[in-house]
Amino acid sequence: MFNNLRLLLLAAWLGAAIFFSGAVAPSAFKVLRAFNLPNATEVAGGIVSRTLAIVNISGFIISVLLIVTAFALRHLWPQRRFLLQIVLLGIVAAATGVGEWVIAARMRGLRAAFGGPIDQVPATNAGRIAFDALHGYSVTALSVAMLAALIVFFVMSKRFESGRE
Repeated sequence: MFNNLRLLLLAAWLGAAIFFSGAVAPSAFKVLRAFNLPNATEVAGGIVSRTLAIVNISGFIISVLLIVTAFALRHLWPQRRFLLQIVLLGIVAAATGVGEWVIAARMRGLRAAFGGPIDQVPATNAGRIAFDALHGYSVTALSVAMLAALIVFFVMSKRFESGRE
């Protein structure tokens, strides 16, 4: 029963991360740019940044919580499966933590240093180049976290011969 609650938390986070990546982020940019707003990228980026912070912080908290509770339920899994679960949840925690408190923090710093909307910063500007690179790292970090979460979901949900959950 308790493991089912753990699975639900993980699935909820994974669903939110997938929805954010596949719907929220691209839609914010597409819709706002369709209105030909002068600072559409800046506005969309603000929406996406705030939403991504929620995804990253909740991913970090949930994965740490699942690591802690895994020790209480370690009898449910063979040792290798238990260790795999801990490693994968550690990857989720690390990727979401780095995504928020390292990568996104640096992106916020660059945006503030621009002194105006990112739409007005030339693509050849060194700060803009660094910002775009950080964006790629952010996408990679969230993708790694989502992949690890998907794998650990199956590891946690595996039913064993003994009938225990």
